[in-house]
Amino acid sequence: MCGIVGAVAQRNVVPVLLEGLSRLEYRGYDSAGLVVVRDGKLERVRSIGRVAELTEKSKNTRGLIGIAHTRWATHGAPSERNAHPHISKNHIAVVHNGIIENYEALRTRLTAAGYEFTSDTDTEVIGHLIHSHYARGNSLLSATQAALKELVGAYAIGVIAADNPDQIICARRGSPLLLGVSDSEYFIASDVSALLPVTRRVVYLEEGDVAEVGRGGYRIFDATGKRAERAVQTSELSEESVQLGEYKHYMQKEIHEQPQALADTLESVCNSQTLVPGIFGAEAAATFACIDSVLILACGTSYHAGLVARYWLEEIAGIRCNVEVASEYRYRTSVPNPKSLVVVVSQSGETADTQAALSHAKKLGHDHTLAICNVPESALVRLCKLRMLTRAGPEIGVASTKAFTTQLAALFLLTLVLAKQRGRLTAQQEQQHLHELRHLPGATQKVLELEPHIARLAKQFAGKQHALFLGRGLHYPIALEGALKLKEISYIHAEAYPAGELKHGPLALVDKDMPVISVAPNDALLEKLKSNLQEVRARGGELYVFADANTHIREADGIHIMQMPEHAGYLSPILHTIPLQLLAYYVALQKGTDVDKPRNLAKSVTVE
Repeated sequence: MCGIVGAVAQRNVVPVLLEGLSRLEYRGYDSAGLVVVRDGKLERVRSIGRVAELTEKSKNTRGLIGIAHTRWATHGAPSERNAHPHISKNHIAVVHNGIIENYEALRTRLTAAGYEFTSDTDTEVIGHLIHSHYARGNSLLSATQAALKELVGAYAIGVIAADNPDQIICARRGSPLLLGVSDSEYFIASDVSALLPVTRRVVYLEEGDVAEVGRGGYRIFDATGKRAERAVQTSELSEESVQLGEYKHYMQKEIHEQPQALADTLESVCNSQTLVPGIFGAEAAATFACIDSVLILACGTSYHAGLVARYWLEEIAGIRCNVEVASEYRYRTSVPNPKSLVVVVSQSGETADTQAALSHAKKLGHDHTLAICNVPESALVRLCKLRMLTRAGPEIGVASTKAFTTQLAALFLLTLVLAKQRGRLTAQQEQQHLHELRHLPGATQKVLELEPHIARLAKQFAGKQHALFLGRGLHYPIALEGALKLKEISYIHAEAYPAGELKHGPLALVDKDMPVISVAPNDALLEKLKSNLQEVRARGGELYVFADANTHIREADGIHIMQMPEHAGYLSPILHTIPLQLLAYYVALQKGTDVDKPRNLAKSVTVE
């Protein structure tokens, strides 16, 4: 979950490295560092905290080649001694994203060979290993390739040497890395957003690739060591899309981008008069014809999207659906079903746990795979036979917003296509659903009009330490997502329950200091939910209810109503998500937390 950027040019690359790091801070912000080659020596600068501090310390640093890193701590606490880059024998410098699983055995061996370890990180073994091969007369490329053969785990790395001022070696396995191509300048980065100020022409490295990058060009070698050709692509990401513009935070910006993100995701369908399997890939029709169930694998917010989809798939498409936390799935004994469609859901497409779960499913004989993802070049997309791109655009804020609602939209499309293929969707129902999908961006925009009311309401949460979220049916996963958002960015302890479970334990927590937030759509479970809300009021609990029109839930002492638009049917979870996102955002503002970079978290979870 760290960020890497590197550059080799005919100008001072330090400003390029620092700008790239600032754009990668969403991937980690415990510490940051850079190293350049200057007058035949490695010159390193490191700092605790944000890139702004590193920038201040780097004012006098210059070099024509360098690598840099912003860290989310795994091995070793956030500290300057643990910050990257790490240096071996004052000669080899390395930056690394990922986890080396056999680092303890390697550390013991390298210590016995005379290498000194000055940090608590696993990354140091990479630098020392490369140096041990480089010192035997191997080229920097050959030394790196030899060292990589000894590593077990996941990595994206950048390597430079003090006596080699024209070359960066980089490699990836299990963590994303790409090359940036410009006129006589070349770059490496974890994410294309880091390179937008210098180039939009990129080369995505594939699993196991090692690249040699110099001023005259680059060479790529695959996992077997053979020369490989990878296409140069022009990124569609624009400079404007990663700028804050009129907003205070990326999270606020991304909440407001949801109408457009949904419109973009649904564009191909909403411009059509019929639903076709081909939106998931050329093989989709044949694949969907031979499946009898769905298995969804995901983590965090994406897991909540999967939980909503289970209701849709079983009720509308009439197909069995299981949803598994990806980080747990491969560590339990499950009963495989080769006729199941395995759906992996991820914003980045690089989520390590989800990749590992997909690999495990394949080993169990699951051959039918579908990725729902926001990044077309990501590992999960490449590893699956079918795909649906959510087209949410870049999501910089750590707390996911527009990625979640577009995932829900994609999963609803999957539901409808499967329902139609299984003969459970009449022509009239199909047209009605298409009409509702076309209306969804506009309905989303209308929900955003609640923002001023929610901002005022959030002031009542500033002194709270705990909160309960309630939902029923389709909206229970939305309550889970609302609780996750609140604890992610405001640090208020929040839990979510199906409202019917209140009297089975959680009701013991309810008092005047425990705000209870409820999702109250005007659906078949509304009257049941009203009874649950009365249980809260009878115990002195303060209620905050997001209620559809015509629910007849009234404002009263201890009952605060956020009036939603008309009930949106099956799409209601998407609309009810948005005010919960806004609530978390404005509560975080009241508490003065770092909205876009909450403590202990980072955006792309590329380590297990």
